[in-house]
Amino acid sequence: MKLLLDSHVLLWLGVDDPVLARDARAAILDERNDAIVSVASVWELEIKRAKGLLQIPPDAGTRLNPAGFDVLDVKVDHVVRAAELPPLHRDPFDRLLVAQAQATGATLVTADAAITAYDVPVMPARA
Repeated sequence: MKLLLDSHVLLWLGVDDPVLARDARAAILDERNDAIVSVASVWELEIKRAKGLLQIPPDAGTRLNPAGFDVLDVKVDHVVRAAELPPLHRDPFDRLLVAQAQATGATLVTADAAITAYDVPVMPARA
């Protein structure tokens, strides 16, 4: 199974936060699954850090990738797909993750309930 990690999931995993559901953690770390991190998630974390909204060290978005997951680049078709999504969620990073999950056939691992309104498989991330 291909799993696309939402930004908060990457953070929780990187600091071993118990808020991450055990089932989600097990699936992410299971070598039979392909867990991936979007460049959009790293971008989101770095923007929040730079604005002082998130207390993480510089470059933490990439250093919090504890297992060295593959990184999914943002492609033009992802951006176009995100722009065409119905306005069910206002966060552009989350909309981009939905578009990437749809385009790559991934399950989005997230605690954001609003994402479930989209036509995308979701794995609940909150314990």
